[in-house]
Amino acid sequence: MTNSKTLIISLITFTLVSYTFLINSFAENETSNFSNYDFIGKVKVVDGDTIKSGKIKIRLHGIDAPESKQTCNTRKQKIYPCGYKSTIFLKSLIKNKDVVCYGKNKDRYGRLIAVCFTENLNLNSTMVKEGWAIAYRYYSKDYVKDEETARKLKKGIWQGTFIEPYSWRKNKN
Repeated sequence: MTNSKTLIISLITFTLVSYTFLINSFAENETSNFSNYDFIGKVKVVDGDTIKSGKIKIRLHGIDAPESKQTCNTRKQKIYPCGYKSTIFLKSLIKNKDVVCYGKNKDRYGRLIAVCFTENLNLNSTMVKEGWAIAYRYYSKDYVKDEETARKLKKGIWQGTFIEPYSWRKNKN
């Protein structure tokens, strides 16, 4: 084998090993308890806390976004479609990028409960930090600080008043 072929094979091997190591390290650091179920691929956004790919539905762990048809009020009490805006914001984060999700269980509806990323962006955290979802404290305290930041800066739904999504769902059923 020529030196250039040997060098190319060595570089490819090194790149693959390095990439595998980095991905595994990232997964361990960012999602310490989320590794029994994994997903990577293109998705469609269902709403501000749910995505899907084919028959696989994924619920973003630890967050609760306004429902698609839910409305909220601005500071001046003007009604706006906050559920729709939450959905559009999640779509803007994902665009057409691959999504990587790390989860460990499914909910009663069969959805994978996961922490999801596009490139280096934690979608769960970003949805809460930008005010388009709240920390779902009943299931997790992971995003409470992100929620406090959004509330303080009056981002997203925190610009006015709203009914918490789980209360809204309960009253609509």
